[in-house]
Amino acid sequence: MKVSAFENAANYVILLVFAAIVLGPVGVMLATAFGPQSATAEREGGWFHPANFAEAWEVGRFGQYMLTSVAVAVIVVVVAVTVSILAGYALGTMTFRGATFFFYLFLLGIMVPTEAFIVPLFFDMRMLGLTNTVWGVALPQIAMSIAFGTYWMRTYFRTSSRAMIEAARLDGAGSLRILWQILVPIGRPAILTLVLLTFMWTWNEFLIPLVMSPNGAVRTAPLGLAFFQGQYTQGTSLLAAGAVLVALPVVALYVFLQRHFIKGMLEGAVRE
Repeated sequence: MKVSAFENAANYVILLVFAAIVLGPVGVMLATAFGPQSATAEREGGWFHPANFAEAWEVGRFGQYMLTSVAVAVIVVVVAVTVSILAGYALGTMTFRGATFFFYLFLLGIMVPTEAFIVPLFFDMRMLGLTNTVWGVALPQIAMSIAFGTYWMRTYFRTSSRAMIEAARLDGAGSLRILWQILVPIGRPAILTLVLLTFMWTWNEFLIPLVMSPNGAVRTAPLGLAFFQGQYTQGTSLLAAGAVLVALPVVALYVFLQRHFIKGMLEGAVRE
């Protein structure tokens, strides 16, 4: 069916409208971040003030908070993705007693909100001496990420080529060799999509770092931005610059993995 010129133009108009709705707030935030902090600064230096980022970085102590966020995110991503691959491989390709029970147990971990267990979890972590530590912030997020990651990887492994797996078994390959040398390289888009989603959720997590570090020893970037906002309620330029700094790692990682992320999401949608 041939698409008319009017329909083609209407599609572009609709896409432009939605792009403006989505990118409009981003443009406003960037303009504010580079804008002057006051009318005096506008008269002296015009509208372009890149020094806002350096000032926000220093005053807001974002260097320290970024390092904490990177440490927590790396721990969560490495552990959660590795365990999710192993659990998803077992639940997706193997038949054993209790497989269905464990699968629904992982699904329960997805459905229960953080607010439902954060208070008893804090007392458990305090009893173990893990509050105000990186592990106290990372472990709850590892558990939450594994719940989704297992479901995600199980979906991929269940649709893997059985003939290829059986051929590898006939050649003498064990389960771990089939996983790491055959299925993992083929499933790179799904795995990289999981890496990006886990990193994004971990980086943007606010409640767990706030509760698990009551003295502020382990303060992540979003948490630091919230405290920075409390100190500079009038300095909108510095606040916008700090928000851009906090969001930049997630945006950069998404741009770097964009092709694999879109491919992984499309494959997951088709398989579901």
